[in-house]
Amino acid sequence: MGSEFDLLVVGDANPDVVLSGAPRGLAYGQREHLVSSGALVLGGSGAITACGAARLGLRTAFAGLVGDDAAGRFVLEALISRGVDVSHCTIGQEPTAMTVVLADGPDRAILTAPGCLPYLSADDVPRGLARHVHVSSYFLQPALAAGLPRFFAEVRRAGATTSLDTNDDPSGEWADLSEVLRVTDVFLPNAAEARHLARRTAAPASAGHLPAAPAPAEAADAAVLGKGGAVVVVKDGERGALAWDGGDVVRAEAIPVEAVDAVGAGDSFNAGFVAARLRGLPLEECLRVAVRCGGLSTRAAGGTAAQPAWEEL
Repeated sequence: MGSEFDLLVVGDANPDVVLSGAPRGLAYGQREHLVSSGALVLGGSGAITACGAARLGLRTAFAGLVGDDAAGRFVLEALISRGVDVSHCTIGQEPTAMTVVLADGPDRAILTAPGCLPYLSADDVPRGLARHVHVSSYFLQPALAAGLPRFFAEVRRAGATTSLDTNDDPSGEWADLSEVLRVTDVFLPNAAEARHLARRTAAPASAGHLPAAPAPAEAADAAVLGKGGAVVVVKDGERGALAWDGGDVVRAEAIPVEAVDAVGAGDSFNAGFVAARLRGLPLEECLRVAVRCGGLSTRAAGGTAAQPAWEEL
C-alpha cells in the first residue's frame, strides 16, 4: 500500500513544565517551594511518540487538537523542528492542554489541564495517510475514544496497522477495552495500566477473575488483554518489558543508563517498537529496540531531548 507517511500519530500534544526535585508534600498558604531545576518542553504522549519516531527515521505525521494560543504555537513549532508533519493538526477554540510534571528521580506526579483534548474526535482525523496509525492518551480524549473502534476498523480495512497506548486513567474507572482491542494490532500499556485494564477487560467466560499464568503477573495481564488478537507489550521501567503474542512471551531487560528525567520514556519506547516493527524485525528484536529507546530517552530533561537516532541503537 502506497502511503505518504510511515506513521500517523493521533493524540495529545501540550507544553510540559517539568520541575525536578519537587517536594512530596506541598504546603499551601502561599508558601513558596524551591526546586532543583525547571524546564519548558514539548509534552503529551502522542507528541513525544511522534518525535521519537521521526528521530528514528520514520516519515511521521501528527494529528491532534491545539488551541489558537501561545501554547498551541509552541507545540506545533516544536513538532516541526523535530521533523514531524503537522499539516493535519486541528486548531480549535478551546485552549491548548497544559501539564506540570513534579519529578522526584524516576517517579513523578502529573497535573494536567486538558483544555481542548476532550474535543478531538475520530472524524477530525484524516484517513489513508500512513501505513501505521498510533493513538495515545485514550482516557484524556473521550470523543476520540468513543469513535476509535470504528476508526481502527477503517484503518485496517485500508491495509494499515494500528497501535494504542491508553496511558493513565485520571478517573480511575478503567473502561473495558474489548471492542477497540479487537481492531488493535499492538497494545502498549505499562505494568500498572495493564493490571487495571486486565481486571476490566476479561472474557465473559472468565469474568471476575484472571487466568493463571507464569510469573511475572504482567504475562497474565497481557494474556487477558491480547485475547482479541493484539500483540500486547507491557512496559515495566527498570524491570524491562515483555511482549505477548498469541501465547508466546518474550522479555527484554532494561539497559543501564544514568537517568536524568524519565518523563516520556514510555512514549519513546512506543516509537522504538513501532519503528522496529515497520522495519519487519522479529518480536524479540522489536522489544529490545523499544527498551533501548525508552532507556536512552531518560538522559536529558523532557521527553524528546535525548531520543536516539536509529544509528545509536
